[in-house]
Amino acid sequence: MAEIRRAGFVGRGECVPYPRYGETPEATLATLEAMQEWLYGHPEPKTLQTVMPPGAARNALDCALLDLEAKSMGQRVWNLLGRPAPTACITAYTISLAAPDQMAAATSKVAHRPLLKIKLGGEGDADRIMAVRKAAPASELIVDANEAWTSANLEQNLRACARAGVILVEQPLAAGQDEALAHIRRPIAVCADESVHDRASLNGLRERYDAVNIKLDKTGGLTEAIRMVDAAQALGFQIMIGCMVATSLAMAPAMLLASQARFVDLDGPLLLSGDRSDGLRYEGSLVYPPEPGLWG
Repeated sequence: MAEIRRAGFVGRGECVPYPRYGETPEATLATLEAMQEWLYGHPEPKTLQTVMPPGAARNALDCALLDLEAKSMGQRVWNLLGRPAPTACITAYTISLAAPDQMAAATSKVAHRPLLKIKLGGEGDADRIMAVRKAAPASELIVDANEAWTSANLEQNLRACARAGVILVEQPLAAGQDEALAHIRRPIAVCADESVHDRASLNGLRERYDAVNIKLDKTGGLTEAIRMVDAAQALGFQIMIGCMVATSLAMAPAMLLASQARFVDLDGPLLLSGDRSDGLRYEGSLVYPPEPGLWG
């Protein structure tokens, strides 16, 4: 977590370093500490994009600066940014990867939720998704293959998902090895996750993906994420707003993007043993915008 104190106000931002991108807590903390001298100069928040690369550290600092500006101005951050006020929305709820019977048992406990995100992992995925569908016949299903499929089983697994009524498949092939997606008929929408980070990565995905998963820890904060949503929609991509497993402080800025998203996956706090005392309000799968005391 990054905290910036100025003139009696405190701005906060939270990030999750992701090992998949070579990030560690120690390196992220060192990066944040190295920015202290820059912060003493009272820079404009928008200039952060020119002095830090995308990633978890910049996300925490970007969101903290936006929070600080909103608090010091006595306004909600969406008004300062000229964005529509966020409203309550449906978030996906994640079912972890396991054996088919275990995933079915976990799914049956949350089958009342309207949108479920199913983690898959390779061999046996067709059995897993059918077991989940039987356990939750009324829920919309998103699948996250986590780069685990290959060009050899890609079409077979996509067909299995289509038969189960899955509406979206995230990152079926490894980033950088996803060219096969451009040469097959995709029976359902396919979403880039590890293959997409910020605006610079969008153009190369147009023939391979139908949607992009925008996460603030990848874009390096809300500032770039807002620009990326607009750019992705202009290119014809559907939008998914995603998250790492984190507290409500990390989810709150992403709520500003939810109104432009077809798919919202902000269930991070629901996967923790405990959230912040001033966290977001969840009513089942409905998540509400942040109160000023949390963020923004």
